[in-house]
Formats: sequence, C-alpha cells, structure tokens
Amino acid sequence: MIIVCQIFLKNTKINGITLFPFIFLRNSEDRKNKVLINHEKIHLRQQLELLVVFFYIAYLAEYYYWLFRLKDHYKAYRSISFEREAYTKENDLRYLKKRKMWSFWKYYSR
Repeated sequence: MIIVCQIFLKNTKINGITLFPFIFLRNSEDRKNKVLINHEKIHLRQQLELLVVFFYIAYLAEYYYWLFRLKDHYKAYRSISFEREAYTKENDLRYLKKRKMWSFWKYYSR
C-alpha cells in the first residue's frame, strides 16, 4: 500500500480515495488518521476480492442505482455496500485481521 498526498483532492470534500493499489489523501496530516486509513484499507481489500476492475464496475452500478432511487448524491454514496461496510467498520482497527472474505455482501440489502 502506498499513501500519496495529492493536489487534485485539495478543492474537493474528499479526504481520501483508494484506487488500487494507492490511497490518495487530501491532507498530509491524514497519514496519521488511523480511522481514515482503516476505511481506505477496507476498500483495498474489497478491490482485491473483486479483482479490482469488477469492484469499480459494481461500485458505479450500485451508486447509479441508489442515485436513481434516492435522487441525492450523498445518500447514494453512503448507500453503496462497499461504503456501508467501510463506514461501519472503520473504527475497528482490528477489523481487517478478522474480516471474512466477501464481507461486503451482507451490506447489499437495506
């Protein structure tokens, strides 16, 4: 895993984004933010499980499904199963050690 601080996030509300195998952070001080890093590491694991490309296809498909249903960007984003797992477990810094493969599946239904 490589953590890179990028200028392209400076003018966004995004604190971090994971594009396998990189975690991009808006602020360099976020390298010490264990919760944010854990959230992004959960996405790395999800991406590996879906062989990266299928993660992005599923992520976008799910986002547009929720956007169509909810008509709200933020609510659609927070409804994506991958985000639901990451937000639910981001404070559990030991989660990835005990996480079972394909754990995001249980977050598909609402």
